[in-house]
Amino acid sequence: MVHLVDVGPDNWRLGLRVSESQKRYVADSAGILARAYAYRDFRSRAFAICDGDTPVGMGLYYDLPDMECYDFSQIFIDERFQGNGYGKAAVKLVLEEMRQDGRFSKVDLCYIEGNLAARRLYEELGFVETERDGDEIIMEMKL
Repeated sequence: MVHLVDVGPDNWRLGLRVSESQKRYVADSAGILARAYAYRDFRSRAFAICDGDTPVGMGLYYDLPDMECYDFSQIFIDERFQGNGYGKAAVKLVLEEMRQDGRFSKVDLCYIEGNLAARRLYEELGFVETERDGDEIIMEMKL
């Protein structure tokens, strides 16, 4: 069963890898942890995506109070576990956590142009494009 586990001092070395073809689109574990630290004052949450006891991916979200939304900042599935529905399951779990938290009524995210898998996933879950900033495509979803 897919579930999310907070990343902390005891489990931050998960051994997860982004595939070479996706390195231009997504941050790796170190990048996620660095951003989580940078946004620690905004309730950042770095999490492992686990199937049972096996870590299969990682992600991050935090609050953006000035924009009155959550920022679903990062997510990736380890190259060894892609194509098994883990990304979709994890995004659904994160969205449910945001709904239960209830601090904001929308969530923003962005992906890099050319990442068609991310675009398909986010559109399927109800995100809509709101703007473009260079090669970043910004999407929003009402919770």
